[in-house]
Amino acid sequence: FSPIGGLFGVPELSCPEGFQEAQNKALQESEQLVQKACSTPPGPETVMIFDQLSDSLCRVADLADFVKVAHPDFAFREAAEEACRNIGTVVEKLNTDVELCQSLRRLLADETVMNSLDPETRRVAELFMFDFEISGIHLDEEKRKKAVDLNVRILDLCNEFLIGTHIPNKIDKHVLPEHIRYNFTAEGNYLRVAGLHADCPDDLVREAAYKIFLHSNSQQLARLEELLASRNSLAQLVGYDTFAHRALQGTMAKNPGIRHVWKDMLRNQMSGILFQMLMPWDHPYYSGVLRAERYNIDPGLYCPFFSLGACMEGLNTLFSQLLGISLYAEQTKRGEIWSEDVRKLAVVHETEGLLGYIYCDFFQRPDKPHQDCHFTVRGGRLKENGEYQLPVVVLMLSLPNSARGAPTLLSPGMMENLFHEMGHAMHSMLGRTRYQHVTGTRCATDFAEVPSILMEYFANDYRVVNQFARHYKTGQPLPKNMVSRLCESKKVCAAADMQLQVFYAVLDQIYHGKHPLKKSTTEILKETQEKVYGLPYVPNTAWHLRFSHLVGYGAKYYSYLMSRAVASMVWKQCFAQNPFDRAMGERYRREMLAHGGGKEPMLMVQGMLQKSPSVEDFVDALVSDLDHYFETFIMDL
Repeated sequence: FSPIGGLFGVPELSCPEGFQEAQNKALQESEQLVQKACSTPPGPETVMIFDQLSDSLCRVADLADFVKVAHPDFAFREAAEEACRNIGTVVEKLNTDVELCQSLRRLLADETVMNSLDPETRRVAELFMFDFEISGIHLDEEKRKKAVDLNVRILDLCNEFLIGTHIPNKIDKHVLPEHIRYNFTAEGNYLRVAGLHADCPDDLVREAAYKIFLHSNSQQLARLEELLASRNSLAQLVGYDTFAHRALQGTMAKNPGIRHVWKDMLRNQMSGILFQMLMPWDHPYYSGVLRAERYNIDPGLYCPFFSLGACMEGLNTLFSQLLGISLYAEQTKRGEIWSEDVRKLAVVHETEGLLGYIYCDFFQRPDKPHQDCHFTVRGGRLKENGEYQLPVVVLMLSLPNSARGAPTLLSPGMMENLFHEMGHAMHSMLGRTRYQHVTGTRCATDFAEVPSILMEYFANDYRVVNQFARHYKTGQPLPKNMVSRLCESKKVCAAADMQLQVFYAVLDQIYHGKHPLKKSTTEILKETQEKVYGLPYVPNTAWHLRFSHLVGYGAKYYSYLMSRAVASMVWKQCFAQNPFDRAMGERYRREMLAHGGGKEPMLMVQGMLQKSPSVEDFVDALVSDLDHYFETFIMDL
């Protein structure tokens, strides 16, 4: 990136129109690289050219992917959205370019050359071929064009569905009792309901919010059903039974079948959970009440110990001891950041030097999504001149803006989320692969969440918390019994929460399974909820139309459970005895973080655990984190 002007230092992006310029530049470069790939004899250079091609397009698309959701200026968001669509269309066309594919086929067919390649280069070559295959390269010209059209339509539907998940619902204010109307935003004779109000102590407010916010929307329903049908058509066109079979190629689960096995085992393990007297809008609230009352964990008691500065210092201390890494604040240049409260961190290793940059976009602002996430803006790779292209990522949180002069205080949940997202960032910084196509979090979805979930275990360990949790006024350390209460409180309803995750995962698999669906997605939701979950379906609601994970995690929502199982095993075996064990930290980097997607995910897990986990091991890891004693919590209410 250039040191002057424009977002992230990209000179063209000093104004929204610059996206067009950056896009044109990337497309010109990609055309040259396609020609070069087609004329280069089979060898390691072929893989390098393919990776350059991937990099030139990703550098615009990934950056635009962040800007389109987070930039405060609508013109920037709109320009970024257009760039995303245009680059995405080009990628789909390249994935069905026969001549380009032939250049890779010649390499893969040459046994002498393939045997001379190092394992990472060989895997990256195979992954590029995999992209061609799942896009329909083997089809005739007419069907290839159909595959491209389907992919482009799917991109559009995904974007439309995502927008629809956030749009508030309105209701005539006279429908609601007068004494609860003030909880919602008034717009003339209407009330705008923009969320579930899950923390509100008034049962009627939660019920109203649930029924109104999740009320079915025919347009959104049509989008989802077209999206699912289009994904299925694409999967079958290119030779898969279902979209789930296509999506799970190359993951730890491998195919939908094995995921069903451990899903059923997990469900059987937790079949005794009681949900008497509860409605869906009650569970989040009453589980929170029970945690607070039984363990006295009012967030107000904890927040003074978790100032943002203290939490960042805690991460710095942990990374320093575990991985030899330090975080340093960097001065930004004019135009480089999109909001004045964004901070830039340099990630520096004690012997290897600068590893990359993290932009911290932590605070709430109008039109910024209320979600915590990690964005890759630029992937790391070894450049042709021998230098390493440093990775650049953004961590986005939704922290409240503090009063002037006062520190930002985090609730325990916010602190844990900060650790979670920083786990993704470290994966991006330490996945120093030769190829950006497999750098950092560019790996199997069910492996990508392992480093972030593992960080949650560190965030809940008193030995780690004690390193940084200090009262911002008195300097008093957070008492050990308060951390113990907090950890114990998380076991309350933990199995119920996990059963909810199983429900989400099962529903996602059904939607992306055999088509045509015999019933509407709402009817499938009702049946699955009543069979897999424990709380009744509420008539005329359509929770799935707000489920944005159906876009990014289509057929892969189970990834959270599988990643949690792996993280649990890694924590217990490698870090529970000593969370600052440098030898284990180095093994963790060497076996799991360093490869990105450049190594089979299960081989990375085996390298870390020094054994091959079975399906039973995955299930046991999840269940062992639960405490069934607390699961009859409703009997105490």
